[in-house]
Amino acid sequence: MRTGGDRAIASPSVRRRAWELGVDIQQVRPSGTGGRVMHEDLDAHAARHGSSPAAQPIAVRPAPLAARDGEEAIKIVGLRRKIAQKMAESKRRIPHFTYVEEIDVTELELLRARLNAQHAATRGKLTVLLPLLVRAIVNALRDFPQINARLDDEQGFVTRYGAVHLGVAAQTPAGLMVPVLRHAETHDLWSCAAEIARLAEAARSGRATRDELTGSTITLTSLGALGGIMSTPVINHPEVAIVGVNRIVERPVMRAGAVVGRQMMNLSSSFDHRVVDGQHAAEFIQAIRAMLECPATLFVD
Repeated sequence: MRTGGDRAIASPSVRRRAWELGVDIQQVRPSGTGGRVMHEDLDAHAARHGSSPAAQPIAVRPAPLAARDGEEAIKIVGLRRKIAQKMAESKRRIPHFTYVEEIDVTELELLRARLNAQHAATRGKLTVLLPLLVRAIVNALRDFPQINARLDDEQGFVTRYGAVHLGVAAQTPAGLMVPVLRHAETHDLWSCAAEIARLAEAARSGRATRDELTGSTITLTSLGALGGIMSTPVINHPEVAIVGVNRIVERPVMRAGAVVGRQMMNLSSSFDHRVVDGQHAAEFIQAIRAMLECPATLFVD
């Protein structure tokens, strides 16, 4: 028997078995070399004094995952059906060519912040980059008139437009709608922002008129914060191009030999390859990129 604060000498397996038997190993008379408690000592102690096995943890089985049954057939009707037909027609008729480019919008974001600081109280706040992007598209289309166009498949001719009637895709409770910013080339940044907001609200509330939902010559689409890193937007037939905006994220990039954090955004745009050659599509997006990365050029005619 041990006295005082002496600790029993035993192997891990003996200690575990003592715990399982509910035996205080300090009370066990050792018989091994150097006063080591052996398995036989545990047996002898248990025979003399009895044992109370330690409570074993109860294995808890997780509840089985519930199977989900049932099915629901939903007829595609109304506006949803028209959207489905229009998308199917677009993909069936148009050989899409998608071009994705990465754009550094750090300076553009700084410009937007400065414009808001100076003019938000009197002209309203520019909450997103869309008005600046609209201006870049309008400027670039002057050099690429074949992109601001509509194709009549049946008659076999392309109509190019001087005016930019920009469709701005908007998600609504009834489905995707494309209200039209008419004569986008005549809007400054603030009137552009205000008109886009008005059209989006009219579409979401079901108050948009037929005239506000037809006649676009090129479309701009954005999923905002859900924009991902790229997409393959479907052209709004009979137009020949759609510009898709992906989300802005801060990423490390190389500048002047150093790694720095910059605000980066991708443009994922699709073109009708029957009308717009790949080279011209790429040049168009590069022209937009050049203006967005050097925002002062947005305001130079």
